[in-house]
Amino acid sequence: MCLRKRSGFRPPDLINAKIYTGPVPGERGGELAMGGGRSETSALAGTGGGRGTTTTQNSQRPNACCFCWCCCCSCSCLTVRNEEERRRRRRRKRKSQDTKMETIPNCEACTKPSVEEVRLWSQSFDKLMKNPAGRNVFREFLRTEYSEENMLFWLACEDLKQEINKSSIEEKARSIYEDYISILSPKEVSLDSRVREVINRRMQEPTPHTFEDAQLQIYTLMHRDSYPRFLSSSIYKSLTCSGSRTSSES
Repeated sequence: MCLRKRSGFRPPDLINAKIYTGPVPGERGGELAMGGGRSETSALAGTGGGRGTTTTQNSQRPNACCFCWCCCCSCSCLTVRNEEERRRRRRRKRKSQDTKMETIPNCEACTKPSVEEVRLWSQSFDKLMKNPAGRNVFREFLRTEYSEENMLFWLACEDLKQEINKSSIEEKARSIYEDYISILSPKEVSLDSRVREVINRRMQEPTPHTFEDAQLQIYTLMHRDSYPRFLSSSIYKSLTCSGSRTSSES
């Protein structure tokens, strides 16, 4: 009442409440039916009517995003969720930047896989990753999902493990860190904070096994997140279909 005396302002809802006799609108009616809505007058009184401001209906609703974020942080699949979010950002940005120094060639040298080899890839992820042709095909699939850096990082770690020269180890370790671990890199892989702390300590004196924990985590991520979709993809199905046709013709 003090608000109307000072400024002459009368909220539209208060005016309509006196003269409107028709049905309650759907949205406000749903709130009243559930007992969860508040009138504009109570919202005004609860937020300090002396300031001459009103609280909108949207601001009274609970922030569902905050609740979901809290749940995600406590979820054991946080690494997978982070990877999915990173993949969505890449789809929007569609960046195609090369790393400063690629330690792995664009494609591994391999022979054409046999029909039996292609079928073995569906039996286990280990069999797929142990086969050079399988890694090439899987890497092509990851490229379509904007997550090729996972395979590139894994291959770079495998290459580092074969190095024995100390200066080469330090150079390759530094390159891997800048390309796949640094948060400034467009090819940053998804790792948890514990693994990052381990890497930061080991980078003081790099060894061939500096990224061992990170490599295992990315391997597990590809196994759980990408591998099931790869088996259902057109890339893999085209190989199995072509193999079936070849065997039937022979």
